[in-house]
Amino acid sequence: MHEKYNPKNIEQTCYTEWEQSDYFQPSNNINQKNYCIIMPPPNITGTLHLGHAFQHTIMDILIRYHRMQGKNTLWQPGTDHAGIATQILVERYITETENKTRHEYGKNNFTQKIWTWQSKYTDIMRYQMKRLGLSAHWKREKFTMDPEISFAVKEAFIQLYKENLIYRGHRLINWDTEIQTAISDLEIENKKIQSNMWYIKYPLSNKQTKNTNYLTVATTRPETIFGDVGIAVNPNDPRYTQLSGHYVHIPITYRKIPIIFDTYVNMKKGTGCMKITPAHDFHDYEIAKKHNLPMINIFTLNGNIRDKPEIFNTTSQHMFNNSEIYIPKQFHNVNRFIVRTQIIEICHKLQLLEKTENYEITTPYSNRTNTPTEPMITNQWFIRVQPLSKAAIEAVKHKKIKFIPKEYKKIYFHWMYNLQDWCISRQLWWGHQIPVWYDKNNKIYVGHNEKDIRKYHQLDDNILLYKETDVLDTWFSSSLWTFASLGWPTNLTVLKKFHPSNVIVSGFDIIFFWIARMIMLTMHFIKNKHNQPEIPFKTIYITGLILDETGKKMSKSQGNIIDPLDIIDGISITNLLKKRTTHMMQPKLSENIIKNTKKQFPNGIQAYGADSLRFTLTALASTGRSIHWDMQRLSGYYNFCNKLWHAGQFVLIHTTEKKFHELLNKKKTLSTSDQWILTTLQETIKTFSQALNNYRFDQAANILYTFIWHQFCNWYIEFTKTIIYEKNELTTAGTHYTLLKVLEILLRLAHPIIPFITETIWQKIKHIFEYKKSIMIQPFPSIEKSLININATIDIEWIKTIIINIRNIRNDMKIAKSIPLTIIFQNPENHIQKRIKNNFNILTKMANINHIHFSNKNKIHKKLITIPIEDTTMFIPITDENHYNTIQLNHIERKIKNIDKEIQYITNKINNVHFINNAPKSLITKQKNKLKDLQKTKQQILQQQNILFK
Repeated sequence: MHEKYNPKNIEQTCYTEWEQSDYFQPSNNINQKNYCIIMPPPNITGTLHLGHAFQHTIMDILIRYHRMQGKNTLWQPGTDHAGIATQILVERYITETENKTRHEYGKNNFTQKIWTWQSKYTDIMRYQMKRLGLSAHWKREKFTMDPEISFAVKEAFIQLYKENLIYRGHRLINWDTEIQTAISDLEIENKKIQSNMWYIKYPLSNKQTKNTNYLTVATTRPETIFGDVGIAVNPNDPRYTQLSGHYVHIPITYRKIPIIFDTYVNMKKGTGCMKITPAHDFHDYEIAKKHNLPMINIFTLNGNIRDKPEIFNTTSQHMFNNSEIYIPKQFHNVNRFIVRTQIIEICHKLQLLEKTENYEITTPYSNRTNTPTEPMITNQWFIRVQPLSKAAIEAVKHKKIKFIPKEYKKIYFHWMYNLQDWCISRQLWWGHQIPVWYDKNNKIYVGHNEKDIRKYHQLDDNILLYKETDVLDTWFSSSLWTFASLGWPTNLTVLKKFHPSNVIVSGFDIIFFWIARMIMLTMHFIKNKHNQPEIPFKTIYITGLILDETGKKMSKSQGNIIDPLDIIDGISITNLLKKRTTHMMQPKLSENIIKNTKKQFPNGIQAYGADSLRFTLTALASTGRSIHWDMQRLSGYYNFCNKLWHAGQFVLIHTTEKKFHELLNKKKTLSTSDQWILTTLQETIKTFSQALNNYRFDQAANILYTFIWHQFCNWYIEFTKTIIYEKNELTTAGTHYTLLKVLEILLRLAHPIIPFITETIWQKIKHIFEYKKSIMIQPFPSIEKSLININATIDIEWIKTIIINIRNIRNDMKIAKSIPLTIIFQNPENHIQKRIKNNFNILTKMANINHIHFSNKNKIHKKLITIPIEDTTMFIPITDENHYNTIQLNHIERKIKNIDKEIQYITNKINNVHFINNAPKSLITKQKNKLKDLQKTKQQILQQQNILFK
């Protein structure tokens, strides 16, 4: 082994060997249990960030863990075409680099540009994943627009259409006016912005004598005034009950619209009058259908005012003409927000603007283009989701599918019980074209291609067919991913073996986007041998979101994402700034991004290697929604890897000429410390396995860290030095055996989390064990009950307590480690004397003690530091009066400090409403009693302090 731990020297070599040896492929052994994970396909919109690395690390841990348990594992990788996002990015890229738009390129040439982009970024992402150590089956890698996946997407659409689960409808949807496509509710971010509330007067058509001649409507969207079809008031509002059957005139055009009564109207909000614009508001849309009002679309697809409004009936299906409904010429083709200002100015001149108030409004923005969306009535394709949702709800309800953490099940049910039909069409150039053709009468034909359609419907060549130009929502193809990536519908061999998959790893933010839709469509299309719906996965492990060190979500637009390679290999500040400001969705933010990046990484990022990154991400994998990235923890876990590296060196230096089977059969004596570390290792194997089985990756990391750093390196290796340097043949042989056995086992234990360093060290010791090949195909450690010795654990923990106390005394009194001390044990029982004698050399050398005395006297007339120890009392004679007082005071202060920490911890827990509401009463009582005991103990110590130092 190299003297210095340098990840760069080992990681790529390891990975190349793994891949060339085909270790990532499943076996053909029918006697093995199958284990499968389908990788959530990352978008080809750019490089991967820490969020991807986080989820990929978790999946790789599971795959490596189950592979080592002897299972036939398949990790199916792939990438997603990400329709809207990719089209936006590539168009912006050609604008920046060539000053062209996609329209100048034309559809075919532009999509070819995207394919070039796809090839480039797929290669980059695959390289990133390999550098992270992912043991996926790369020979099966899929892309959501590969020919076989495209065929599956078309087949799914065709089947759903034939079953009347897909239909084409003229309905109100969310519209992105910049890229000019429909988007889903889930692709909208509601932002609070400062705006105005305008109070506009609508003149009554019949003059009123009792009250007023107009109704005042409070609105934040005066630009939609030409689409108004009514004024709604609450039937219980006494201000307006006399207006039944009356009408008002719209300002500017003076078109007459009815006053309607609906309980939806909030009497306390605004003036209690609500203008109804059904073609541009989802709530108004439902009210208009209820009251049989027309729908008037006044916007073009790019968000300008139309020359001529589109008018539909309550079903939004049929357009009709009405000469009274028009838009004044001065507003034609003017942007909606400019028209807003113009309308307010005109209303002011007409004395129809009553007042203006500052007002905070919630505005829906497209999270793709960061522009305000517009509700718009358009022709779209929809899936009827209610028939599909029943089986998906039952699967989770009856625990066929399990959520981890389980609270996400409630979120899933909330959404599933409130489903709306899913708009699956998008007006893009990039994506799966909807497999639909039309004749001149708009009759719909559905099929894989025009040739099949003509043959099936017996259409001659004289009948012209026009292909649908819309593409499918990206989430439609993604929802087929778990079974389409395994070969459905044409090649079912792999599907039958590995479906359903075992676990899906996903963020909570796409439970609705993806998880729920996968369950619905998988259970509709895939049936088991009993013809019952098959679930896509057995477990849904929901991760939190990686936030930066300031608590912000990591995103390309914020310029705060970190490329995993920049942690693995390091990066200069110059290159980091360039990376964060290239291909930005919002270029205007670049100045702020540069400023923040220079502040956080003034010297760039040093190289930490993949194992340090993986261990950090594993340690952060808590059950919370938010996970704060911490560069200091990364540095700490790099030191952990370095510690393991040097531990491996130590073992090799002292055992390199040995053969394990010779040591196994050789006459030897296992010291108490040998037995202790072997016992501790068995407990570590047990708790570590339990943590992984329960998806508590953070606990697994902590268990591993504690054993390797504290128990193995800080204690056991120090114990072994004492034993080895004694040169007793029997105990040395026992320690050599134990060093090798423990190192080899803990390497296998740690391998799923830190695969590179464990493989490298293991390769250096495998000849000692006469093993072949790689650590990754070795069995995962299991508990050996014969190695457990509880008494050895009790003895060593007692010895450690003695050593720690003596080291604290030296530190408090500033006594150099080189100065030997004398210690006295008062009235020690026989088993204590035996324990000390059996571990005499360890105790004297690690604590530098020259004399140990046993005293049967109840009083020892010397200045002594008194340390209560289990079953005895330890004294350290001190001749210096000042030293004596100092050490006693320091001990008392340390005790008080530790008690204060415990008191604060329990106080915080008791004051936590979540803990009080959810914890068992017995646990709450126990915590409260413990708090009282601690407070009492503190008072006793303070009294002792007053007596000693008054």
